[in-house]
Amino acid sequence: MQLQQTQRHNVKLRLGISGASGFGKTYRALKLAYGMTNDWSKIVVIDTENASASLYSDMGNFNVLNLFPPYSPERYIEAIDTCEKANMEVIIIDSITHEWQGEGGCLQIHEQLGGRFQDWASVKPRHQKFIDKILQSKCHIITTTRRKVDYSLDVGSNGKSKVVKHGTKEITSEGFEYELSVNFELINENHLCKVSKDRTNLFRGPEFVINSDVGKRLKDWCNQGVSLEDIKQEINATTTLEGLRLLYQKYDGLKTQIKPLIIERKSEIEGITQIVENKQIIQTNTNHGIESDNTTSSQ
Repeated sequence: MQLQQTQRHNVKLRLGISGASGFGKTYRALKLAYGMTNDWSKIVVIDTENASASLYSDMGNFNVLNLFPPYSPERYIEAIDTCEKANMEVIIIDSITHEWQGEGGCLQIHEQLGGRFQDWASVKPRHQKFIDKILQSKCHIITTTRRKVDYSLDVGSNGKSKVVKHGTKEITSEGFEYELSVNFELINENHLCKVSKDRTNLFRGPEFVINSDVGKRLKDWCNQGVSLEDIKQEINATTTLEGLRLLYQKYDGLKTQIKPLIIERKSEIEGITQIVENKQIIQTNTNHGIESDNTTSSQ
């Protein structure tokens, strides 16, 4: 165990948008993503909603990965891997609800195993790997989540009664919201949004509509502190193995990203050290040879 001084570094966004069907989750996710990238070609939607993301193709030339059943955790992980290899900046997973409740999702897997409490021991590790993939991704990730629907009879400003649709509980695993940096809840069909979790402290105040400006503000928040490029330069400037060890501990929150860079630099340092040692051995042998020749000559 070791204490270390806290340090702010660049982060990748982990944001959730939830709401009932028809509240605008996909549209608002795309608006937010564009605000972060200003480049539609760097945005991809992992679409489990029957290719519905393509209905918004008039917004820009974003990418789509249509994901069909079975909606197992492993299939979602594979889809995220594909997007990362394509060098996307923002991945929108629309939606994560199918991984939990869809065909071939966790609830169905549990049922097929027998539906007993002890059967969760086989399901939960698979689901956790999906969560871990989201948290460890090198891309910004926006997830959308369906909410259960309820209706109420409300009185409008004109004094007339009307039926209003509400979103209630998120349809995904319990506690998923705690893994996110920000969680937005769309509360009505006018796309009005409230914040149920906010580690950024950017969204204190009344309800609002998610737009590109929200994405820009979040991107600026993500880019505060030390960037991965700055850390890479620091690693390359390090000349000792002890120095690399200290850097690895210093940037504890980025170990997954910097580990390959640390290993590569370690090999370089060891190679340089070996070359220096070989030169020293050669020089030592040469000096011994000269001394032997001088001894023989004097005799």
